[in-house]
Formats: sequence, structure tokens, C-alpha cells
Amino acid sequence: MSTLIHTVSIRTDEKSSNWIEDGYIIINEGVFKKIADGKPSEKELTEAGEVINGRGKWVCPGLVNTHGHAGMSLLRGYSDDLPLDQWLKEKMWPFEGKLDLEATKAARGLAMVEMIRSGTTTFLEMYHLFMHEFAQDITDAGMRATLMRSMIGLCSKEEQKEKLLEAVEFAKTWHKGADSRIQTMLAPHAPYTCPPEFIEMIVEEAIKLDLPIHMHLAETRKEVREHIQQYHHHPLEHLEKLGFLNEARWLFAHGVHLNEEHIDLLAEYKAGISHNPISNLKLGSGVAPIAEMLQKGVEIGIGTDSVASNNTLDMIEEMRMAAFIHKGIAEDPILIPAEVAIKMATKNGAQLLEHDKTGEIKTGYKADFMIIDSHGAHMQPASNRDSHIVYAAKSSDITDVYVDGLPLMRNKELLTLDEEKIKFEANEHYQRVRSYI
Repeated sequence: MSTLIHTVSIRTDEKSSNWIEDGYIIINEGVFKKIADGKPSEKELTEAGEVINGRGKWVCPGLVNTHGHAGMSLLRGYSDDLPLDQWLKEKMWPFEGKLDLEATKAARGLAMVEMIRSGTTTFLEMYHLFMHEFAQDITDAGMRATLMRSMIGLCSKEEQKEKLLEAVEFAKTWHKGADSRIQTMLAPHAPYTCPPEFIEMIVEEAIKLDLPIHMHLAETRKEVREHIQQYHHHPLEHLEKLGFLNEARWLFAHGVHLNEEHIDLLAEYKAGISHNPISNLKLGSGVAPIAEMLQKGVEIGIGTDSVASNNTLDMIEEMRMAAFIHKGIAEDPILIPAEVAIKMATKNGAQLLEHDKTGEIKTGYKADFMIIDSHGAHMQPASNRDSHIVYAAKSSDITDVYVDGLPLMRNKELLTLDEEKIKFEANEHYQRVRSYI
């Protein structure tokens, strides 16, 4: 069944101005078949299976969250205001050690509710628990995702091999699953939790499977200092000297503590960065040199990290922070203009997560988009749309979210998830798990 949405403003790269002021879109078989100015013809209205009057709202690409841990969503507010190393070892990992399938499922349901409500259509999940079950839940919920079984290598060789075998089996099973809405990667957790020999094993498997690799990198000054003390090289330099950068496709999370030479390496090896400004600020990790990376041609996406360190999955907030923080640090208001922030949160993210023909509203692309109600006082005057999306909009302005041309939220009502049930169960499981600690 085709869907026609009219009387809307449309953000599309098919226009040099990025916007169609008043137009319509036609969606058929999950893709954008037509994106046009003006009013649809009587023939188009008659032939459409569903006709929706957008009433002056804005149609924009769905947001792409390039780094997160949805399985940690019960940990929101559980532990704040601690350094990363202490926070992980004393609070996060003990709690996660008690998570069972029911609690993890409730956490991820909560994450999907929050993501859909804030306009996210595609996300990355880097986690180690119950990944097959999550892939099935994503299939049922209708979202798009890049998934991986994360691996920590601080264990015996036998355990490392078991984890890698599990990660490879998951990647093979779900790559291009859910009608190609699910992609997979391999994921060593970080250089400080994975010895070089283990990373080498993972790289070899990624090459065999032709899959990218995702890993935390240079998030804190402490981890970088300790890596240099142990291996005599910065973590990124170490990966390069070991030959790992030129053998696989890399997406790194954070990249806070990188200098100009490191940025040159990222550009040389076409490695991407998931910029997580709010999480990095909250954990006191610092601010990644994103402006310098963009100048060198490094591809940047935006991620939220988990709600344990953010504490939301709101990509509207994350996009705004990604634009603001660099202006303030450099005392330069020109850095990261609104158009660039939107690109990082949509098109760039889709490319980094390797979801073809997504991230843009463009003829022949998959119909992943959100609809924004522009009638609020904070969105007036109702022009300067890129500016308003980044600097003024709130996630509560989002009324509709579609993936593959199918509505996941319509008029602020979730259609594929039982929100009240999910929230109730999340609170129940949180109290149960917390009682074990």
C-alpha cells in the first residue's frame, strides 16, 4: 500500500536549499517514490492507499544513534558523578552481572520507546547479553539497527575464543536480518580491556566476514596514559603499528584524547568516530576534537552512549550539544553549523552504520523519517528550519516516526510497542535486580 503525505515542508538533499517549502511525498514498498513541491494531483491522491494531511509540519530524516548500550537502560541514575574507571568497576559491572533475560529485555524495551519518541530510526547496540533476543525484539518493533556482541578480553585464551565464536555466530545469523533492517559488526570493547592478541583475532574474523569493527577509543586521559605506560604507544598509534587499521573498517566511539597526528591516522585509514558529547561531559572525560576531525575529512556520527552515563537517548539534545560545545571551547561561533550537526545525526550516521540508502529523504531511498510539529511558540517564526531543528526543537515536537515506510509512532502514539507495560516492567525489574546487590 502506498502512502501520500501532503502539505508538509520536507528536508531533502534533492534541493540545493535543503528544503521543499510546501510539498508532498509518496512512499511505496518502503521507499520514497516521489518528493515534490506543491500539491499532489488528483490521480496521485486517488491512487494512494493512504493519504495524510501533514498540516504544515516538517518531514525530516530519522535520526541515527551511532553508539549506545540499550541493555544498560535500567541503570539510568543508578550511579552518577564518578570517574569512568571507578564508575565501571564499582557500579556498572556489578549491576550488569545480575542482569537476566527478563531485566535486559525490559531495559531494551524502555530504550526503544525513548528512541522512537525522540525521532531515532536507526541505532547501534554494543552489548554482550542476550543479543539474539534483542535482534528479534527489534524485528518486531520495526526499528533499524546495527548490532554486535561486545567482547572484553580480560580472561583466559579459552574464554576469549568462546566469546569470539559467540560474536561471529551472532553476526552471521543476523547480518542483513529483519528484511535488511539489521546489520552487524564485531566489537572488541576497548584497548584497555582487550589485549592486542585478542584484537588481532577479532580483526581476522572481521576481514573474513567483511564486517566493520566498533570499539571504544581514547575516552579518558587515564586509559591513554596507562596504555602508553604498558605498550609505549597511544592506543590508536598502537593499532596502526600492529597493522590493524589498514586491514578492516573501523568505527570508534568517543575519540576524546586524540592529537593532530592521530586525526591524520583516522583520515588516512578512513576510520569513523561516534561523537558522544553529553556522556563525555558527564563522566568528565573531556571533549573530542570534532572540529579538527571534520577539517581533516574524518566522518563523524553522533551517539548518546547509554542512559547510565548520559542520562537520555535523546538525539535532539545530543545534536544540539554537538553543535554548541565546540563553539564554546574554541570561542568560535562558526564551528559546527546547524546543517553540519544535522548531517552528522542523519546521513553520516547511516553511512557509518552501513545502512545503504538511508539517512536522507531522497527518491529511491528507504522511507525512514520523522515528522516535526513546527507550531510551538519556540519554533516561531516558522522558517530557518535547520536552525530550529538543532537550536530550538524538543523531542516532544516529534509526532510521527516511520521506518521502511511503516509508522512506528503516529500522532505521538506508539504502534509497535506497549509503552505502559514496558515502563511498568522496567521499574519492577530494576527493583528486583537492585535487591541482589
